[in-house]
Amino acid sequence: MSNFSKISVPSDARVELHDQIGLTGAEVSINNLPAGASVPFVHSHKQNEEIYVVLSGNGKVVVDGEEIALTAGDWIRIAPEGKRQFFASDDSAISFACIQVKAGSLEGYTKTDAII
Repeated sequence: MSNFSKISVPSDARVELHDQIGLTGAEVSINNLPAGASVPFVHSHKQNEEIYVVLSGNGKVVVDGEEIALTAGDWIRIAPEGKRQFFASDDSAISFACIQVKAGSLEGYTKTDAII
């Protein structure tokens, strides 16, 4: 069995990577919204925080009623209970990755978990 997994992701689809690369401690998704589009629902989570990185384009996220502008290179963490919805701007598509992990579950960081 290999110690890694690699796939290619289509640039125009929403893809969850848990099955494709065998994730066991996080969920990762790639999301693409065309100009003027939005995620069609508001959601929160029971246990999982989400970390988003904007890969390209711009738009906004509304968290608990507060609008936050987003552009390529931005990162945002949202607590499990935060009610969120993502929107592409009217004149630009937006592409973003979402990393979802159980809040409070990280027991070590790079320097304390690495074996050299």
